[in-house]
Amino acid sequence: MFCCYGNQQDICFINSQNNKYPHKSTCVRPPNPKAMIEPLIARVPNSGNKKTLFFAFFALILVIAAVFGIVVGINSKTTQTQSTTTSNNIRAFAAHAIVKSSCGVTLHPDLCHSTLMGIPNLTEKVKTSKDVIELTLDKTKERVQRNHFVVKKLTTMTNLTKSGKMALRVCLEMVANTLEELEEVVGFLKTYPTKKGNRGHVDDMITYMSTTITNQETCIDEFADGKHDRHLRESLIDVVINAQKMCSNSLALIKNMTDTDIASQVKANTLKLMTKDGENWPEWLAAEDRRLLLSETVTPNVVVATDGSGDYKTVSAAVAAAPTKSSTRYVIKIAPGVYRENVDIPSNKWNLMFLGGGQSKTIITANRNHASGTDTFDTATVAAVGRGFLARDITFENNAGVEGDQAVALRVGSDKSAFYQCGMIAHQDTLYVHSNRQFYINCYIAGTVDFIFGNAAAILQDCDIRPREPGPKQKNMVTAQGRTDPNQNTGIVIQKSRIEATDDFKPKQGSFESYLGRPWKSFSRTVVMQSKISDVINPAGWFPWEGAEKERYTTLYYGEYKNTGDRADTSNRVTWPGFKVITDATEAQGFTARYFIAGDEWLANTGFPFSLGL
Repeated sequence: MFCCYGNQQDICFINSQNNKYPHKSTCVRPPNPKAMIEPLIARVPNSGNKKTLFFAFFALILVIAAVFGIVVGINSKTTQTQSTTTSNNIRAFAAHAIVKSSCGVTLHPDLCHSTLMGIPNLTEKVKTSKDVIELTLDKTKERVQRNHFVVKKLTTMTNLTKSGKMALRVCLEMVANTLEELEEVVGFLKTYPTKKGNRGHVDDMITYMSTTITNQETCIDEFADGKHDRHLRESLIDVVINAQKMCSNSLALIKNMTDTDIASQVKANTLKLMTKDGENWPEWLAAEDRRLLLSETVTPNVVVATDGSGDYKTVSAAVAAAPTKSSTRYVIKIAPGVYRENVDIPSNKWNLMFLGGGQSKTIITANRNHASGTDTFDTATVAAVGRGFLARDITFENNAGVEGDQAVALRVGSDKSAFYQCGMIAHQDTLYVHSNRQFYINCYIAGTVDFIFGNAAAILQDCDIRPREPGPKQKNMVTAQGRTDPNQNTGIVIQKSRIEATDDFKPKQGSFESYLGRPWKSFSRTVVMQSKISDVINPAGWFPWEGAEKERYTTLYYGEYKNTGDRADTSNRVTWPGFKVITDATEAQGFTARYFIAGDEWLANTGFPFSLGL
């Protein structure tokens, strides 16, 4: 601050960022020596007493020094205040610049910015882009926790319809799972980048954040199309959409931070495969895991048998008794027989394995269906959510029939889950690949409308995929993929498999249309590669989603790569901008187990045979 002095008043000028604005204030004038000396001289006696004159001048010097000291002190304090203010302004500017730059990569930048700017002491908390991610995750957790409270409160209402209660139960499960996944991501982020050399660590973060978005979408779907009470939808839909957008922003921020590391790891990956008995095996596949795969004498933890000869008579009882969050494999052997029950493997049951007596010998079957009033999510005969779930030599069936409409045989939300030599049999919505990373090898999947659907990162390898006779006026759709966000690492990949009609449908297949899939959501992603496509599939290959906006056919990704069979010819395929015939092997590699589901990080532990590449 400095002062100019006029005849009428003193005016102080204060520096600002853009200009110098006049501001009236009280200024301390520098002393005027002449004005201060004259009164003192006037008091000196005419006698010319030199001693008195000396003391007068000495006193004058002291006064001047004191005045200057006051002025200097004031200016020094002002300078220090200005320095602190300037430093704070610089830090604030830097923090805001980091926030603005970070939010620029998200799909909802305004929400990202407003979410962060309301945080107290933001300037002190934001030094790097990683700080922005951590703060965004914290605010996202707060939003989801509030939603959990809202949904739980709504479940206590006494005037709910049956369908309303089911929808709220699904939403409550999705919100609770989202909180668990956000906690996992927060934990992963704390060790980043110290573990950035581990690609699986990054892939875990991307996967769980992708799943949080899917969870919110599942809740929204429960209240779509006005199928439930209006007041319930109005109470929930806005807050759930807000949480979904916040999850989307967190995913975009994490993906932007880690993309470079992932690219480096993929480029550096020189893992080799060895061939044994015609199968591609990773050379690091442990002997114990191979024994689990090939041996007929695996020792289970418990046995389920309908005749009472085992530890339990029902599969549900064995699951309920299994340890929670087990870090080691827990094998439930299910003896040959038909088990008529619905089985849930909840999120706290980790590393369970169902070991059946053969695909055609051990069958779990039930008939919950949408036509009878059950929401699609809850129709599953078996629902596997706890991470690390494995199943071998068993069939999952929903026997509701065509008239049941949506009737799921198997729903999977288990991360790093795998199925070997299993069957999934129903009609509409047979296999619900809901979320997280999933792998299916040498399985049999039969159905009609959208019979492989969901938003997991799922690979079906060396599988028999069989359209069967649909209901009147229905068309068969092999897939209906549900990706809603371009940053999600999700999609359905069918590799080295066979797509043809069931034996009983072959004589009638000419009377019905069958397609490889249709786009359930805006960023639907499905790839069929190195597979045999029979003449059951319409030459157009893919079918539109009724009522979908035109943009969906631009934002989707449907790809085909080196397929064979009567309908492998792509010359008559749809002309959507999002459909492509993949010709670059490097692009196709991105959809193999090694890269699409980070298979080289976890598939070895399943003990199942698999192929990592093309």
